[in-house]
Amino acid sequence: MSRTMERLIWQFRLFALLCSLCAPFGCTQRVGADANTVTPTPWPLQFHALAFINSSSGTLQATDLWYDWPNGRNFNIIHNQLKNVLHDLEWTNGTSFYYDLDAGTCQTRIFDVGILRPDWLVDNSTYIGQQSYDGFTCNVWEKADFIVYYEDVDTKRPVGWIFYTGMTIHLMSFEEGAVLADSEWQAPAYCFEEEDSVLGKQKVIETENEPWRKFLANFGNLPGFLVDDN
Repeated sequence: MSRTMERLIWQFRLFALLCSLCAPFGCTQRVGADANTVTPTPWPLQFHALAFINSSSGTLQATDLWYDWPNGRNFNIIHNQLKNVLHDLEWTNGTSFYYDLDAGTCQTRIFDVGILRPDWLVDNSTYIGQQSYDGFTCNVWEKADFIVYYEDVDTKRPVGWIFYTGMTIHLMSFEEGAVLADSEWQAPAYCFEEEDSVLGKQKVIETENEPWRKFLANFGNLPGFLVDDN
């Protein structure tokens, strides 16, 4: 797995951690008179999106995102420009598989936070106002100084978001209710051969007790979280 891709994966996982940790501490903030009446639309329980991603180092990716909250799973099929396809398969129990079918490789990671909740943005964000993004007039929210999220004013669909590193995500399509066939969610057998040596040993992110202390203590072990991905 490339260093840039490793950092991208860590950025998404830190994003999930921040979303889960922020709620108990009352992080909600509102700005301006209209902020009280403008709230982000929760994600559909199931959807498929095609995202174009431009990292701050200039690398390009096209990602098929399959979100399936009722079944506790999220799948990012990442097409790197002129490179192999990386499969990022995430389960709500905290298990994630990152595998390359062409290379026959797989890495297993364990996170105490699972996939994002559909309402991850609703209660824990700061409303910024309206801005143009990719030619769409959007309501804009910021969350935990980590991500800026753009939602189309008219359709209420997400248009894209920007990470603190400068990485930009642009949604090219958004299919509410789309579901990937169950057979496509099965990680290859060799992932489970590695899993035996990883599960129970590698807690990448701990959130059980004193979450903020543990979160800060683990920052040094999370490559790509606090550095730009160039």
